Amino acid sequence: MGSFQSFPDDHQYRTLSEKTGFSLKQIGILHNRFKQLSQNEETLRRDDFKTIQDLESNPIRSQIIEAFFDRRNFKKDGVGSVEEIGFEEFLTVMSYFRAPTHHITEEQREEMRRAKLRFLFNMHDTDNDGTITLDEYRHVVEELLSRSGAVGRETAKGIADAAMLEVANISAPDEFYEGITFEQFLKILKGVEIETSMHIRFLNMDTTALCK
Repeated sequence: MGSFQSFPDDHQYRTLSEKTGFSLKQIGILHNRFKQLSQNEETLRRDDFKTIQDLESNPIRSQIIEAFFDRRNFKKDGVGSVEEIGFEEFLTVMSYFRAPTHHITEEQREEMRRAKLRFLFNMHDTDNDGTITLDEYRHVVEELLSRSGAVGRETAKGIADAAMLEVANISAPDEFYEGITFEQFLKILKGVEIETSMHIRFLNMDTTALCK
């Protein structure tokens, strides 16, 4: 794991800034949160996250916690999960919730969007088989729309139902449809704004404010 000393030096901060897009100030704030959550230990475990009150009412709480221990989210083409993470892994996963800055190219924005959607896909592809079920996809769409504030919960449910019909049309009528691949996931969510709406409240800290 990417373990760090209790007080990372400037070089380590700058290296992490280049990897994640966070400013040095933001990394300092997140490192303080990491130390609070780990009780000044070098690593975090799943049980440490279960004490976070801000996550208690989140309908996908277990998926969010598990995402921090999923090797696929460490940007190293990993597989499987780990039992504990260091500050670098913690920061890498938090970076998926970072909103894009105003001074990035369209190519960089698209790269960020794809990375966020891959993270979201991984979160619901719990068995790591490269697909998510139709019910899981419906839940993803409903949560994205309702949490963005663009529509109400009931409207989001209606759109999610329509999205399932759209998914069914992707495959041939006589084809047994087993699940949604990542490329299909990208195509279906093409019109959904994800870059700034994907955020969580974390350790009494709104990632929409922190990760700008």
